[in-house]
Amino acid sequence: MNDLPISASKGTVTYVRDVAHVRDGSAPQTNIARLEGRRAALMTVLKNGSSSTLDVINAVKAKLPQIRSQAGSALKIEPIGDQSIFVRASISGVIREATIAACLTGLMILLFLGSWRSTLIIFISIPLSILASVACLAALGETINIMTLGGLALAVGILVDDATVTIENINSHLEEGAEVEAAILAGAQQIALPALVSTLSICIVFVPMFLLAGIAKYLFVPLAEAVVFAMLASYLLSRTLVPTLSKYWLQKHAGKGAGDHGAGWMKGFQQGFEQRFERVRARYHTLLEAALGGGMRFAVIFLGVMVLSAILAFPLGHYLPGLGQDFFPIVDAGQIKLHLRARTGLRIEETAALCDAVEARIRQVIPAKEIESIVDNIGLPYSGINLAYSTSAPVGPSDADIFIALKPDHKPSAGYQRRLRGMLAESFPGVTFAFPPADIVSQTLNFGLPSPLDVQISGKDIEANRGYADELLQRLRNIPGAVDLRIQQAFDYPKFAVEVDRTKARELGLTQQNVAANMLVSLSGSFQTSPSFWIDPSSGTQYQVVAQTPQPRLDTLNDLQTTPLTSGSANGGVDAQLLANVATIRRTVAPAVVSHYDAQTVIDIYGSAQGTDLGFIASEVNKILVDTKDHVPEGSNVTVRGQVQTMTESFNGLLLGLLGAVVLVYLLIVVNFQSWLDPFIIITALPAALAGIVWMLFLSHTTVSVPALTGAIMCMGVATANSVLVVSFARERLDAGDDAFTAASKAGFARFRPVMMTALAMIIGMIPMALSLGEGAEQNAPLGRAVIGGLIFATVATLLFVPAVFVLIHGRKGAGSAPTERPA
Repeated sequence: MNDLPISASKGTVTYVRDVAHVRDGSAPQTNIARLEGRRAALMTVLKNGSSSTLDVINAVKAKLPQIRSQAGSALKIEPIGDQSIFVRASISGVIREATIAACLTGLMILLFLGSWRSTLIIFISIPLSILASVACLAALGETINIMTLGGLALAVGILVDDATVTIENINSHLEEGAEVEAAILAGAQQIALPALVSTLSICIVFVPMFLLAGIAKYLFVPLAEAVVFAMLASYLLSRTLVPTLSKYWLQKHAGKGAGDHGAGWMKGFQQGFEQRFERVRARYHTLLEAALGGGMRFAVIFLGVMVLSAILAFPLGHYLPGLGQDFFPIVDAGQIKLHLRARTGLRIEETAALCDAVEARIRQVIPAKEIESIVDNIGLPYSGINLAYSTSAPVGPSDADIFIALKPDHKPSAGYQRRLRGMLAESFPGVTFAFPPADIVSQTLNFGLPSPLDVQISGKDIEANRGYADELLQRLRNIPGAVDLRIQQAFDYPKFAVEVDRTKARELGLTQQNVAANMLVSLSGSFQTSPSFWIDPSSGTQYQVVAQTPQPRLDTLNDLQTTPLTSGSANGGVDAQLLANVATIRRTVAPAVVSHYDAQTVIDIYGSAQGTDLGFIASEVNKILVDTKDHVPEGSNVTVRGQVQTMTESFNGLLLGLLGAVVLVYLLIVVNFQSWLDPFIIITALPAALAGIVWMLFLSHTTVSVPALTGAIMCMGVATANSVLVVSFARERLDAGDDAFTAASKAGFARFRPVMMTALAMIIGMIPMALSLGEGAEQNAPLGRAVIGGLIFATVATLLFVPAVFVLIHGRKGAGSAPTERPA
């Protein structure tokens, strides 16, 4: 191409080599990728929304050996960021939690029933219900993921409810001497309606979750579907399979307490447990009679204590900090992403050198044995697709992302981030540092934003908005726990303003367009305006052909001023002129990036939380916005966006769903009981459930979050289920002629064992989830804790408060004296 002729004049041919040098070059570098400090090419693989993360990553890894063999040994191709590790670990953790919960639940049932046959019948319903739920999820197009598996793990403790109540009732009739088939028919018929109402109470509380909007809907609707399908399958099995297996496996009891307790130490252990349990039940009956005798006084005190527990949810000084609010719990995926921004306009080579210094400080904080890899992505990504999918919002060559992948046995990532924040700010005072989301969970929750907090100022008056943004930033930095606060848009990008004297240019035969076109080709290359390509005949490789002034020839302002200008006329036009002859150049600054939201120019203030909850940060931000509302420029608006906005919307939806769950449960019981009073008695256990949720979150230092509120909604249905058993039995005794006091006393005593069994089964089933075992388990831990706390308090209310309310409402005929004969 150097030998191509470009003009001929007076017998002289001018070739390309006479005025230019053609070489195999590259575009000016705006991006550098490095692995462990060495230059590399970084390729990011994204999946379609409906595709499986594991399938995509497995397919990519399967192709790597073939690609390596074709590329040769000199090229090293290695995966450096693998989200499937976190996904697999999370799924394994959920499966492990479900398995542990099922085993613990089975042991608890065996302890209470003392019959391995009865326990096996109940235990069989767990995998069958889960398989039925998985089949229904597959029919709806859902996948096996953290949320669906979390729903199934959540349901493990509840799945035994229907089967446990059925088996316990059958055993009660067998202990009274009934034949096996008669005991099955009587036992199953007696609890058919209460079991149906209990199951529907648990299922119906999930209906409001289908009305959620945003990301909470996509996360928790699959979880709700998994629980509902499993519960319906469990009820169906308790009406069909459980009675059938009972007919073949259970035996008529020779006497009270007889059964298949085993032999030797197992029989002795079971008998010892039964004796202790009977003593506990006798003490409970005494306590219940005292509560029933207390009447209104006991009810008011109990309800007052439950209501006062709500103060723990609100911050009241240093010793009562409140529960706090977070959209979702922080998940430690073993990945840290550090974004740095040096002074605007810094060359990319200098930014790379800065990254070397930052990496050296990082290695001083994080031990080498815990670092898997460190990857640098410096400057602006080449592709617009890469830039669109970036979660750190780079604006120029002075930006850089440092990805730190930690090994499995690493210390908490949050601790390293806290230390790096303080140390890096001191070591590099002119550099802005922030920690954008690194794992897929946090990135999804942020909706692609680099921080959970985004205070957005929109309006036409950019200069006035900048002044207000600077004032607001200084105020926000005074909020305790607010970190990584910075203004996203940089307004000091170095710029040369070329001011053309149009009169002088016109006298020389040039126009403004001629000046701009000559400078564009000289500085940015001809490909911007006239794309040209050359295809190598031997390889078929396509090359861009670009004419551009070599960068080394534009090192000074004088070099820029001597840029030749031509009119570009095919007829020869005017003689070439220098840029300095028609224009003056002055130094100035300009915005490095211009951002818009709904066609309005915006300024974003990003920030995160450290050592406190996002709800506290949001409340303090709102207070500052109220205090400074008079300083907002006329015609401008200030909006809090990001994860804070989504959290507020989701919380409003879930709190409405919590209220809707209570109303739906009440109406459901009204329909089944054909009464307005008895359903009211049943739901009086719910305030205690809410108090238990508050206490458990407070004692475990767990903030209110979407999973915690989901657990609270679920607890409304579960807490109602046990109350249905007690009230329905009390109603039966009332209809049989007993007075309200006697009916409530007998109901509490008779239903003490099934209530304790089902409550303990659910609580034990939640323990592995509440302990957050394994990677990613932090996400569902608040859900398990909320259910455990709510059930503990709701069980106490079911056994004491609900019978007391029953007596108060239905009257106290003969309540002046306690029953002389303890019910059996």
